[in-house]
Amino acid sequence: MARKRQTTATLSSRTERLAQGKAQRRKTPREAHAELKGPLTRSAVAILAESDGDRVPELVPERYKRMSLSPFAFLRGAAAVMATDLARQPMAGIAVQAGGDSHLMNFGAFVTPENNILFDVNDFDETLAGVDFTVDLKRLAASVAVAALGSDMSRKQARLIAARAVKAYRGHMAVMSKMSPLDVWHSRIDLEEQIGVIGHGGLRRKLASIIAKARDEGLARDDNFPHLAAGADPRIVDKPPTIFHLDAAADARHSIDIARMFTDYYKDLLPDRQRLLDRFVLKDSAFKAVGVGSVGTFCCVSLFITGDGEPLFLQIKQAQPSILERLDKQVRYKGNQGRRVVEGQRMMQAATDIFLGYARDAASGRDFYIRTLKNRRLGGISEISEGEALSDYAELCGRTLARAHARSGDPAIITGYMGKTGVIDEAIASFAIAYAEQTMLDHAALVTARGDQAPAKKPPGKIARKPAGKFVARKPPANR
Repeated sequence: MARKRQTTATLSSRTERLAQGKAQRRKTPREAHAELKGPLTRSAVAILAESDGDRVPELVPERYKRMSLSPFAFLRGAAAVMATDLARQPMAGIAVQAGGDSHLMNFGAFVTPENNILFDVNDFDETLAGVDFTVDLKRLAASVAVAALGSDMSRKQARLIAARAVKAYRGHMAVMSKMSPLDVWHSRIDLEEQIGVIGHGGLRRKLASIIAKARDEGLARDDNFPHLAAGADPRIVDKPPTIFHLDAAADARHSIDIARMFTDYYKDLLPDRQRLLDRFVLKDSAFKAVGVGSVGTFCCVSLFITGDGEPLFLQIKQAQPSILERLDKQVRYKGNQGRRVVEGQRMMQAATDIFLGYARDAASGRDFYIRTLKNRRLGGISEISEGEALSDYAELCGRTLARAHARSGDPAIITGYMGKTGVIDEAIASFAIAYAEQTMLDHAALVTARGDQAPAKKPPGKIARKPAGKFVARKPPANR
């Protein structure tokens, strides 16, 4: 997807670009974003079912079980439903590299190679270029409203917090509209600096604790992070239903040639990354069930070991076409979907994983992206969804999303459109409340539909001590 380089003849000043953004209001008034356009005659359950055919069948019930827990859990897994609905909504006509699934829990803290602790967007499965900036912003605001209502806040309180998230986005975008492109590109959301602008004492203490632990021992590991079996033979411990080995009896559709994929992936890494990976040997691979929306798609974790037994875990995650293609048939990504994810993450994230790359499994035709397995989380929604803490956290996410959008979009044009007053804050907050109420209806419909479903089954195949079949983590060629 080659992009034509912009020439000096097409460049305009900051003042001109602010005016250009303001002019977009004539095409789409900011107030137009307030209403949830319909009719929403679609079946959310049917839209969710569209992707079931390409998932591991035995894990599909687990996906719906997770989504049934609460309206917020439903929203997390229903990105395709919201994309379908957003296709009916007004657009500002200002494109960015969109994340595609920018709800509250897809932001988080991580440590950079320079040992800085940043807060950033951390999920890019649905990322796509050329998408209106309001798509991500409405997804974020809706998730804020759903979280607030789920914490027994009033409709008025939920609307206020959603508006604050949008205001934080607008304010940070305005700051960046005055910065040079290089300064925008190098901007960061430093977690230590953010503590100073957070009013809620509990959230400040939580973030301070995360930073202290990260300085001492790295951020806390996810409960589902793989563990190594004791003994001389390095292998990943099975922990069904989230981590388990597939055996030879497993459905051939859910087997991939790990070693061959890593050989192809290795060729596209930068030479310094290749040299680092040369110090590790591939030893084992296991299937790993991941986030709510991705449960059942092919995802595994591979164990690499040094001669001294030091582990490196790389995650291989299936990349399917972005659900944002539902917005516009003209906005399609043609090529390896793993590459789409990698390019989108590099565009939006302040500091990307050094092992980020992509590959295709020739046998199955599936596309994948590969990265260091994340072992860090800021915390669950239950830990931040109380009153002022949720508001502060939502504003932090708003500023972070603005920084991510400013790298691909034009901050001056976006600022010109959004303006200096709270018109668009209030409009999108109204949309967020309306969509939160729709989400509750959709969640209830899923719970009702699940009433006729059988309980979740065990993972596919018999749990095996070693991977088998094409899923075997064979030793890569010596010359990788």
